[in-house]
Amino acid sequence: MKTLRDKLWIWGQSPDIHWIDDNVYRLPGHSRMTPMEGAIYFDIPNMCRIRMSGMPKAPFDQEQLVLEGCQEVVWSLLGAEGEEITEWGDLEEVARQARKYENITGGVFDDFFSPARMRTFTPERLRHVKNRLSELTGRNMDTWVVCYEIKFDIPNLAEYLNSFDVITFWTWNGSALVDLEKNLDHVRSLAPDKRLLAGCYMWNYGEACPLTVEQMKLQTDIYLEYLKKGKIDGIIVCSNCIGDLDIEAVYWMKNWIREHKDIVVEG
Repeated sequence: MKTLRDKLWIWGQSPDIHWIDDNVYRLPGHSRMTPMEGAIYFDIPNMCRIRMSGMPKAPFDQEQLVLEGCQEVVWSLLGAEGEEITEWGDLEEVARQARKYENITGGVFDDFFSPARMRTFTPERLRHVKNRLSELTGRNMDTWVVCYEIKFDIPNLAEYLNSFDVITFWTWNGSALVDLEKNLDHVRSLAPDKRLLAGCYMWNYGEACPLTVEQMKLQTDIYLEYLKKGKIDGIIVCSNCIGDLDIEAVYWMKNWIREHKDIVVEG
């Protein structure tokens, strides 16, 4: 049996990484919490380790060493918006780590749906990336992608989504959470055969302000219901780099996990 805790992931980013761009999201302080500290703090077993603003720098040996205790880890293949777009991204390094650590099960394309990224990584090329990553690793490796509600008008969105194994859906603007169920169902309709995970922010990045407890409760109520019904495969909590900033939504999320983590969501 799988419990809610088994289905939780943390979006692991380098400490204080949002201050690289002069705190455009108006966070209330500086963070020191590492990805692994965030996983321990929230009691989350799975990790998405994301490269942002050049951090972490390859090789990832020291970073991955401390993630050995995670149940599953997926690493950036292409990091957050602003990272250099290269022919293979960080594929070679992710494959090298995956040959050493069996808990690495895939790679993520973060902030994927921009014109430049889509031009470089066509659906055909994305399938080639998945095959190459699996070949270099010696076992099947899943490719993940980030999709936001603000990207729904992109042409050929369904074709691109179906080129990945796992879709993570995020609500960038907190005000759009009122349409969360409709938006989750829309993503599912575009790629009905793919694993779908729901991203759960604890800060309203799109509108640069806090998320309310009511917004947090709305998210988690829907995600738990969808997990029980098999409509999503997990929840990703974002992130460690705001986990120590004395944010009300963070405390609320930690308590919600504590109270609900043993609920059986899959037989």
